[in-house]
Amino acid sequence: MTDRFVLVPASYVYLLRDGARGTEVLLQLRSGTPYMDGHWAAAAAGHVERGETAYDAARREAAEELGVTDVGLEFAFTMQRTQHAEAIDERVDWFFTARSWSGEPRIVEPHKAAEIRWCPLAELPEPMVPHEAHALAHLGSGAAYLTFGWDER
Repeated sequence: MTDRFVLVPASYVYLLRDGARGTEVLLQLRSGTPYMDGHWAAAAAGHVERGETAYDAARREAAEELGVTDVGLEFAFTMQRTQHAEAIDERVDWFFTARSWSGEPRIVEPHKAAEIRWCPLAELPEPMVPHEAHALAHLGSGAAYLTFGWDER
């Protein structure tokens, strides 16, 4: 019998707006988490829970992490990624954008985020979570499927 790998699903929400220097994305500075502390990432993202669709997870994460509801989600693309020499812990990520929502985005979980900031897509802060920098570089490209981790090995 072949060993099966674990596939971990997650949803990401990039809130977008028009800014003085072009399109801006809302990012969070990760803090107090076991993954990529001190790196910039989507202001709302998280694992898809059992029985939940990727869209439902995106809406839930936006409410839990930013306090916004009625998020006008637009599907951007899916990314399949791995972090290991052998693909035993693969991830599938669904990326969404939104230009409309109800409420003012704010840090709802201060134990996980030190700051949120609107950043021009053309001038992203450093350091970024690597697979998210890859995702943001392809935002609006029309690509439906991205990979990350295989080419870097």
